[in-house]
Amino acid sequence: MRYNILIGGEAGQGPNILTQVLGEGLVKNGNHVFYSRNYQSLIRGGHNFNILTFSEEPVLSNDSKIDILVCLDNKTEEIHKKNLKKEGIILKGNDSNMYYAGRIFKLFCLDFKLLENRLKEIGNKFKENLSEAKKGYEEETKTVCKIKKQSEDHIFLNGNQGISEGAVKSNIKFYYAYPMTPATPIMNELASKKDVNVIELENEIAVINAGIGSSIVGKNVMVGTSGGGFDLMTEALSMTGVAEIPIVVYLSQRPGPGTGVATSTSQGDLNLALNFGHGEFFRIVLAPGDPKEAQELTNQAFYLSQKYKTPSIILGDKHLAESFYTIHEKSSFIEIKNKTPLTRYNSYEKDEFGSATENPEIIKKNIEKRNAKAKEIKIESKKFQNYKLFGKKDSKNLIVSWGSTKGAIIDSIKNLNCGFLQILYLEPFSEKIKEEILNKNLILIENNTSSPLSELIAKKTGIFIDDKNKILRYDGNPFFADELKYEIEKRLK
Repeated sequence: MRYNILIGGEAGQGPNILTQVLGEGLVKNGNHVFYSRNYQSLIRGGHNFNILTFSEEPVLSNDSKIDILVCLDNKTEEIHKKNLKKEGIILKGNDSNMYYAGRIFKLFCLDFKLLENRLKEIGNKFKENLSEAKKGYEEETKTVCKIKKQSEDHIFLNGNQGISEGAVKSNIKFYYAYPMTPATPIMNELASKKDVNVIELENEIAVINAGIGSSIVGKNVMVGTSGGGFDLMTEALSMTGVAEIPIVVYLSQRPGPGTGVATSTSQGDLNLALNFGHGEFFRIVLAPGDPKEAQELTNQAFYLSQKYKTPSIILGDKHLAESFYTIHEKSSFIEIKNKTPLTRYNSYEKDEFGSATENPEIIKKNIEKRNAKAKEIKIESKKFQNYKLFGKKDSKNLIVSWGSTKGAIIDSIKNLNCGFLQILYLEPFSEKIKEEILNKNLILIENNTSSPLSELIAKKTGIFIDDKNKILRYDGNPFFADELKYEIEKRLK
């Protein structure tokens, strides 16, 4: 059985901590949990809500229909009651978030000790929170089900935590950033890690140039931002292309252009990542679809950037960055060795001494040397998984996508006659993908309006995807599994 709980209220009423406490309790009980966040760009007030989905089976997304609606304010009921199932339950009143934590624990027959231990870990207002939780637990008279306690040991984390852990495993020494949702939490994550220097500067131009400075003296460096900040970095990133300076950039997407919808999600920056900068130089673009892949691809981004002295882009988005996933397997990492020489670096074409030159023969030789990297990186990338296949791999129906859409797609294709090809390496682009998609009924799914992945596939393989087989969402929200399943079924052959 799959349950969906929506917890809503104003900023400041504590919907996030309530969702986190409930999610951790369910995970420690052995269940599989996924939850996403939806909030306005406000410190107080407004309408914020989280959707938590859990099951005894793996779950990677939410549904549009709600089993339990937790209303920390009146607006939550007004907005979301229409999505409540007929047999759904509404929990509402003028009570605290921890009161509702107690009621939900009772509803699902969860051990109250799990809640008490978590409140003790939080520490702040422990006695008050415990008293409220006990009150809710004792006053709840219904039980929805008896969830069987399972012995599986799960990990519960979000995409930003995955990126941070991957960077730490890659021996990162400096992280530079100017706060920009949804990349900002990375600063807090890495600041808590030993031996990582987190430095906030006045803008993204300063960030990328400081990162370059640390890189050329032999430090492993990552910088982070969203699309608007990445725009400001592109001139300096072009310098890394000609000067052959390794650096890793975390580009966490949100809707644009401009400021867009600052706290929503989007996959609108794929072309930006693939084509940033002026002139011709190679870049690496990797797109994780869950926190485990975020850990591993961040590690691979550092590896390839260091080995080939070229920029690596980790392309995420708000949905991946801030949603919590239940991870069942440990990630694998490779050791990152920094061999950046301390020498002269130049933003111009340079001779063997590092001095600027306009000699045509030297310029031609430099360009050919840089172009050769593309072939070398393509060969080296075969050490890693460039794409993954899910579902019925022998089906004539094949979904193609990238990034955070992964979870909703996997959940939606259960019992459907189709496979799913998830592209992890957008640049370099695996030649084997053409073999996988040839003569298939291709269905493309993206969180954008222009479908840049279909353009990339056409460019790399010569295969075009019919517009009627493109499922695109561009209202700032992620896909729901139940709604996505309906759209996929309409396009199956």
